[in-house]
Amino acid sequence: MSITAPRGFRAAAVASGIKPEGLDLALVAADRGGPAAAVFTTNRAQAGPVLVSREHLASGRARAAVVNAGCANAATGEVGLADAREMATLVAQGLSCRSEEIVVASTGVIGVRLPMEKLRAGVPRAVRQLSVDGAGDAARAILTTDTRPKEVLVEVALSSGTVRIGGMAKGAGMIAPRMATMLAFFTTDAGLEAAALERALREAVGASLNRITVDGDTSTNDMALILSSGVAARVLPGSDETAFREGLVIAARRIAEMIVRDGEGATRVAEVRVEGAASDADADAIARTIAESPLVKTALHGGDPNWGRILAAAGRAGVAFDVKGMDIWIGDVWVAEGGAARAYNEAVAAAAMGEDPVRLRVRLRDGGATSWMWTTDLSHGYVDVNAHYRS
Repeated sequence: MSITAPRGFRAAAVASGIKPEGLDLALVAADRGGPAAAVFTTNRAQAGPVLVSREHLASGRARAAVVNAGCANAATGEVGLADAREMATLVAQGLSCRSEEIVVASTGVIGVRLPMEKLRAGVPRAVRQLSVDGAGDAARAILTTDTRPKEVLVEVALSSGTVRIGGMAKGAGMIAPRMATMLAFFTTDAGLEAAALERALREAVGASLNRITVDGDTSTNDMALILSSGVAARVLPGSDETAFREGLVIAARRIAEMIVRDGEGATRVAEVRVEGAASDADADAIARTIAESPLVKTALHGGDPNWGRILAAAGRAGVAFDVKGMDIWIGDVWVAEGGAARAYNEAVAAAAMGEDPVRLRVRLRDGGATSWMWTTDLSHGYVDVNAHYRS
């Protein structure tokens, strides 16, 4: 169990026929409505389910999340909004709750309308199959180009007892979240208010899902959601709330690492670290630019310790810094000092490009801010997947 490991949750998945074969419709439901929070894509072209879920979560409460794979219901206009609302209504009818208590998520091809006749048949079947044993099927049903499901379970000790945080996610391509195609869902039986839940989620996402990139594309459908049943220990202000936030960060980072390791065509994973920047924003911009550079990513794929590509990417990040104060490491090999080459062993640097993860570190002398990103190489496999995504 993962998403249903926290008490008070059930899940199910069915093959509704949206995808040519296999499970493609997942449902995660609490036994009763409770606090909920989410963060969404910052892409201006937001999908119907994102817009509807934003509306429904304005109250800070939710009962369930319904997720379909195989069709993003994005760029479908007013009819797409109506279809997303109908998805919520179908679930609400089965759970005997208000449609505003249902979060809707979709993933798949953009610009295609949902086959609602299949959902009208599939959603009631999913409701009937809800079970604490349904977590694994639900995690598989939300996948698109992923090669494996992504699930997590973390236990957190509080002053009044132990609580659980469960999670599942999908994502392998269009991964460059700024809150790629990425959906992440968390549940917890911890009791806390919606405002505290949202603070914890935003902190966790900022320290995990917003620090991964596969291809630099931010999706129209990105969403990270957490639902609380509140049936276990209460999260009290102070040390309890700190412990819960730390637990959610751990869960989100595990999910984030699973996503980046399952990146489309990925054969290598790298950690990019930037130190000594003038501000957090500067450090973030430099780290992200390096992590998303096609030239850096192809060097990763070839195992080429071409540190000049790292320097060039940092230099075009739109950040003012003193290049003469810039040092670069590949693994433990110090390859550049003061923005220029230094003597190092090329063979040792090449071996460092085979580490897991590959460690790329940039040190500046402009301040005390740091940042990091996880990224992948850019391979022939990535091109093959995305050149034929619709076919």
